[in-house]
Amino acid sequence: MPSIIYIHPDGRGETVEADSGASAMITALTHGVEGIVGECGGNAMCATCHVYVDEGWFDRLPPRSDDEDALLDGTAAERWPSSRLSCQIKITPELDGLVLRLPDRQT
Repeated sequence: MPSIIYIHPDGRGETVEADSGASAMITALTHGVEGIVGECGGNAMCATCHVYVDEGWFDRLPPRSDDEDALLDGTAAERWPSSRLSCQIKITPELDGLVLRLPDRQT
């Protein structure tokens, strides 16, 4: 099983096991990771699952869709070049060890 490392705003890391094919958002919610809200349930409609993808991982992900890019303009926390919606990050074995930084707020 691939693992994801969520880094909280205080610098604390939380590593969880992910099912291949699940989203990084669903994985966080399933494991009770604080800092991911996911109000829309993963339908890319709310931007409450905003994360910052660690520099070494960003280019390994598929590009953002136009819809995701537009939603990222409305995040509660500052948008960074590495910002993604975790509902749009599908976990594969190649993403084992993915590092996602959580913003200081989602709403």
